[in-house]
Amino acid sequence: MRKLFLFLMLMATIATNAQTKSAVQEVRDYLHECGTFYIATVDGDQPRVRPFGVAEVYNGKLYIQTGKKKDVFKQMMANPKFEITAVDPNGKGWIRVSGKLVNDDSHDAKVYVLDQNPELKSMYSADDDNTAVLYITDGEAKFCSFTEPERGVKF
Repeated sequence: MRKLFLFLMLMATIATNAQTKSAVQEVRDYLHECGTFYIATVDGDQPRVRPFGVAEVYNGKLYIQTGKKKDVFKQMMANPKFEITAVDPNGKGWIRVSGKLVNDDSHDAKVYVLDQNPELKSMYSADDDNTAVLYITDGEAKFCSFTEPERGVKF
């Protein structure tokens, strides 16, 4: 009986991980389809919104990239809560993503994100003190449309 219980727990964990991975990949793919997405942060009591274009899945987590010298990075470190929005190319749907951002200073994560976005290598390097790659925790995405019901995923 105990072996059956452990087996069922393992299968539930595998299924949950597969769902999480597919949700992360779905969000990444949608953001790539949109091209540009906008990240809202907080600067004291003032919201700030900026365009971004890097969203990559690494080790099952959704990453974005920026520079440590930028105000946006400082705001993310002071308050890791954020929201992303992007409109699909046909203008009929959009996504909203929220959660918390965690800085990942690992060399491997920086290399991966920059390798996926080689156009950034003229400005950033995995070995510099400026490149920041951040992953999302407590992620939630809402896929919205003028013609379809809203659908949410967590990752």
